[in-house]
Amino acid sequence: MRALLSVSDKTRLIEFARSLHQHNVELIASGGTARVLQHAGLPVITVEQLTGSPEILEGRVKTLHPMIHGGILARDTEEDRADLARIGAPMIDLVVVNLYPFQKTVAQRYVTLQDAIEHIDIGGVALIRAAAKNYTRVAVVCDPCDYDLVLKDIAKNGGVSLETREVLALKAFAHTAAYDAAIRDYLMGIQSSDSPIYTLTLHKVQDLRYGENPHQKATLFSVNGNGCAGPLGGRLLQGKELSYNNLLDLDAAWRAALQFEQPTIVIVKHLSPCGIACADELHKAYTAAFNADPISAFGGVIASNWEVDAATVKAMGDLFIECIVAPGFTDEAKAMLSHRKNCRLLEIEDPAATTAPAYEYRSITGGLLRQTVDRGDPDPASWRVVTRAQPGEDDLRALRFAWKACQHVRSNAIVIARESRGVLATVGIGGGQPNRVDSVKIAAKRAGRRAKNAVLASDAFFPFPDGIREAAKVGVKAIVQPGGAMRDAEIIAAADEAGIAMVFTGVRHFRH
Repeated sequence: MRALLSVSDKTRLIEFARSLHQHNVELIASGGTARVLQHAGLPVITVEQLTGSPEILEGRVKTLHPMIHGGILARDTEEDRADLARIGAPMIDLVVVNLYPFQKTVAQRYVTLQDAIEHIDIGGVALIRAAAKNYTRVAVVCDPCDYDLVLKDIAKNGGVSLETREVLALKAFAHTAAYDAAIRDYLMGIQSSDSPIYTLTLHKVQDLRYGENPHQKATLFSVNGNGCAGPLGGRLLQGKELSYNNLLDLDAAWRAALQFEQPTIVIVKHLSPCGIACADELHKAYTAAFNADPISAFGGVIASNWEVDAATVKAMGDLFIECIVAPGFTDEAKAMLSHRKNCRLLEIEDPAATTAPAYEYRSITGGLLRQTVDRGDPDPASWRVVTRAQPGEDDLRALRFAWKACQHVRSNAIVIARESRGVLATVGIGGGQPNRVDSVKIAAKRAGRRAKNAVLASDAFFPFPDGIREAAKVGVKAIVQPGGAMRDAEIIAAADEAGIAMVFTGVRHFRH
C-alpha cells in the first residue's frame, strides 16, 4: 500500500504517518510535508525523487505531474497498470491532502490581494478531486479528524474499506466545493460585485429530534466550519437537546438582546418577543421583561446580553422556562439552575464571534431569498420631530429603546414602552397582524394602565390616522415611526390634535 501526503495543516501528521509506516504503508510526500516527516526519522520518498522533476514557480507546481496523477487516477485494470508501467509510475492507494488556509488568510485584517491569490491552492485541490473521483480504489483524507478512521480500517482489513472510501470521497468533494466558494466570496467582496451562481456552504452540526412538528425531519447546519459546532455557535451546559422551535426562538431572542448595551433581558415565545427590558442590574431587567406579559412568558426562552447571576435566577422564581441563552452564568447561578432539569442553558462566550453574518436566507418554493441583515438605522441622526409637541430627553430615551425593540417584533409591529426608576421596558407588544390598527389595540390591551404617558414605536408608517387615535385613547404621549405614508399630513394632524409628540425616522424595519 502506498500513500501520498501533502498537507498544510500538520495536526497529528507525524503520529499518523508513523502509524502508516508501522502498517507497511510506503510514504510519498511533497515539500514541507516531506521535510517534517524526514526530520521525525520516517522513511519518505519525495515527490521530486519520484517524478524526477523539481518544484518550479516557487512551489506553485509540485504534484501536477503524470507520475502522481496517473498513480492516483489509475483503475485496477490491466490497461491502466500497463500505462503506469510504461512511465514507471507507482499505484497510489491513499491521498492525504489538506489545502492552503485561504479562509484564514483572507480573514486577516490587512491581507493583500496578492497574499490571498498565493493562498489559492491548485495542486492540492487537483489531488483531492482525483482521489475522490477514483474512490473505488483510492482513499482520500482531507481532514485530520479522519486519521483514526483510516488507521482503524487499515489495521483491521489491511486497507481502507469501500464504505469508508465512499464517505471520505463525499467529504472531499464537499471540502473542495466549500474552498471554491470561499474564494468566490472573497473576490466578490473586493470587486463589490455579485455572482450569477451562488454556492452556499453549510456544515452539519447535528440531526434534530424533529422539525417544527413531530412528523417533520430537521437538521442543524452551521455557516462556518471552524469547529464551533454548538447551537448558535454556543455550548449547551445542561438539559436535553434543543429542538427546531427552541433554536428559532433562541435566535430571535439572542439577536434582540445583543442590540442593547445595558444589561438586557429578552423573553420570546413562538418567535415573538413578549418582554424586553434594560436596567443597570440584570435582575431588574428580568423582572420588568417578565412583568410586560407574564402569561406569555410561561414556557418561553430567555436571552441575556450579560452574564446571568444568582439574583436574576432568584427573580425567575418557579417560572417554567424552556431555555436561557447568555454569554455566561456565574457558578452560583448554574448551581441554582441545575435543579431545573428541563431548562436548557446555552452559553455563548464570545457574542461578537457569533453575531449574524452579512446575509440571511429564507427558502421559498423552488428558490431561496437572500438579503443583508437588518442591523438597525443606517443614520440614527436622521430622526426628525414632525409635531407641535416636542419629546423631552426622557421621552427620546424611551423612544430609542422602543424603536430598537420594535425591530424584533413581527410586522405589523407595535411596541409600547416606558421608563420607570431607570428601567426601560416594553409594557405592550402587538405584531403579526394583517393591519396595523389591530396591532395597536393588542399592544394597548396588554399594556393596560401602563400605556398612560408611555411611548409607542411602529416598525412601518401608519397608513391611516386610526392607529394614532387608538394610541391617544390609552394615553400614549410620544410615537416613533418611519413616516412616508400618503396620508402623513393626516397622521401628523391626528397626533397634534391629541397632543402627542411624533418622530419620523425615515427607516422601515419590517420583519415578516
